[in-house]
Amino acid sequence: GGGDPIRADLTDEAIRLGRLMRSLLPEEGEVAGLLALMLLTDARRSARLAGGELVTLDEQDRGAWDRALIAEGHLLIRECLTRVASGGPAPKAFQLMAAINAVHTDAPDVRDTDWGQIAQLYDQLYAATPTPVVALNRAIAIAELDGPEVALAIVDSLDLDRYHAWHATRADLLRRLGRSAEARWAYDSAIDATENPAEKAYLTRRRAHLVDP
Repeated sequence: GGGDPIRADLTDEAIRLGRLMRSLLPEEGEVAGLLALMLLTDARRSARLAGGELVTLDEQDRGAWDRALIAEGHLLIRECLTRVASGGPAPKAFQLMAAINAVHTDAPDVRDTDWGQIAQLYDQLYAATPTPVVALNRAIAIAELDGPEVALAIVDSLDLDRYHAWHATRADLLRRLGRSAEARWAYDSAIDATENPAEKAYLTRRRAHLVDP
């Protein structure tokens, strides 16, 4: 919320503290996973906004991503995987979320994204953290594998009607299915549910571009 969609001061401080925790707890997989997650998210900072509007992952200029932060995040993920392969505990939520981000940031183009691997990681994440939000994010991957109709059935089964991302996801799936009237209503609900001005601008533009059948 507020006038600044991305609080760079807060993200920088969070990463500083993450690196400090990593130095104090080098064998803790979830500490490494949390730091990797923050690094891989922050690596896309400069590409996430354009003209005051949110730029979604599939539309971002991947050449603007911070490759040094991505390399650091990927190294942490490989360390976590090595620890698991050596008999360590199974990865928990932060490590799995970081691994999902690693798959995304490993793809030079959105068309190269390994959605099968992402869906498998979401399966593991849901087993570790069975929340509706995780199920919603998994449905987005399922849409790329099995189509928007299958994903919409999953999304509609989730009790998340107060969550703006649920409405935004429904809107996009309905748009892809050519159900413009329903998509327009879903975009309106998503716009009403978020206070982030960049996200409001993005959703408003997407709504305006709907084509009536």
